[in-house]
Amino acid sequence: MSILGRNLMEPEPTLLPAEPEVTESLAAGEEPVDLAAEHPTSSLVWALLGEDALDQGYTVEGYAYARVGYHRGLDSLRKAGWRGSGPVPWSYEPNRGFLRALAALGQAAAAIGETDEVVRIQKFLNDCDPQAAEEIAKFR
Repeated sequence: MSILGRNLMEPEPTLLPAEPEVTESLAAGEEPVDLAAEHPTSSLVWALLGEDALDQGYTVEGYAYARVGYHRGLDSLRKAGWRGSGPVPWSYEPNRGFLRALAALGQAAAAIGETDEVVRIQKFLNDCDPQAAEEIAKFR
C-alpha cells in the first residue's frame, strides 16, 4: 500500500516469523498434541489444540490450550516489535496461529460465562484485523 490512504498515526503491521517446521509437520499429518512438546512456543499448535477441544465439547481444556496459544503469541508479537497495539494482519499467514488462538480463547470464555473477557477479546481481535473473525470462521 502506498503512503496515500494509510493512517500514518497507526503503527506498522506486526508480522510474526514463519514456522516452517510446524506447518510442514502439520501438512505431513503430525498431530498438534505431538507438536506442542516439540514447538511449545507455536501459537498455531496451541490454537489447533484449543479449537479441537472446543469442537469436542471440552470447554475448560479448550480454554487452557487457547490461553497458552494467546500468551505464546503475545510473546512472539513483542519479539517482533509489537508495542501493545496496531495491526496484526490475517493476510500474513504466520500471524494466523495467534489470531486463531485469540478467537478460540474468546469462544471458550463465552462458553464459561466470562463476558468481560469476551468483549475484550472481540475488541482485540478486531483491532488486530477487522476481517480476522470472518476469516477464522471459514476454518471452523
